[in-house]
Amino acid sequence: MPRAKEYRLKVNDVVKQLKAVRQIGRNNQRLIDVMQDDLRNILDSPYIKPDEVARVSESFTAIIENSLDTMDFIDEILSSDYLKMSDAERAEILKEKELESKEMVSNVTTKTRRYKDIISFRKM
Repeated sequence: MPRAKEYRLKVNDVVKQLKAVRQIGRNNQRLIDVMQDDLRNILDSPYIKPDEVARVSESFTAIIENSLDTMDFIDEILSSDYLKMSDAERAEILKEKELESKEMVSNVTTKTRRYKDIISFRKM
């Protein structure tokens, strides 16, 4: 019976890892969508000043670079025996990275909304 419990815990940890990775992937897709659509509209707007274009670009680029670093880190965790971690420890780190990716999406959404509001205000 202890063997079955151990197996169940191991499977549960792997499921947690997969769910976290799937959610991180979804969050990264959302970031890509924003970069392709909303950011392009913001940068192309005649109501965004040239000096603002550089700041907007740098801000969004930093977020995307962080997202790519997260994906590289996840690849490292999943593809190697990263520091001899247990599945539970790996699942915990992935959950932290999932929360970080949600925060990035929230940050991008807030920034996008703010710039859209600036554009709307300047149109008046």
